[in-house]
Amino acid sequence: MSAEESKQERHKARQQKVKQKVDAKIAAATQEKGLLLIITGNGKGKSTSGFGTITRAVGHGLKCAVAQFIKGTWDNGERNVLDKLGVEFQVMATGFTWETQNKETDTAAAQVVWKECQRMLSDESIDVVLFDELTYMVNYGYIELEEVLEALNKRPKMQSVIITGRAAHRELIELADTVSEVKNVKHAFESGVKAQKGIDW
Repeated sequence: MSAEESKQERHKARQQKVKQKVDAKIAAATQEKGLLLIITGNGKGKSTSGFGTITRAVGHGLKCAVAQFIKGTWDNGERNVLDKLGVEFQVMATGFTWETQNKETDTAAAQVVWKECQRMLSDESIDVVLFDELTYMVNYGYIELEEVLEALNKRPKMQSVIITGRAAHRELIELADTVSEVKNVKHAFESGVKAQKGIDW
């Protein structure tokens, strides 16, 4: 056997071991239920990831709904697409809370959207829900953590929920099935580059 053939055989043996491990995990994953996914961390891309999952689900014919907190007054490229595909949007239209600087009106606006979120979480016809930037609402005290946990626990068995935002509360993380943390290594905005339509929003 030549050196190249020996190399190929070793590679094949390694890949067969990998396949066996993957196959074993697939075989063991027999439970079926809706998932709670948390996308948190200080890096760029949390909302983008959430909207990507919604788009994937719509592409498979699933019924989806979105509630947006924080960034509600911006033109939204994802909404421009998903609206046309029948995705429901509920938007806290006050914009960034650091611009409004009014806790009373922000809390009231958050509560209006949260009531719609509770409705979504009790609707068995909705397959996937995205609560974009919900973590801020919990951390600011605009929405009670206990209410969120209760609604998530009572939702239909096969309904999946995606929650995005920085500093996800530990109890949300504990409840979640999948948690991803987006780390900020480098960001153009911090170097003085203006946010770009179609890339940043």
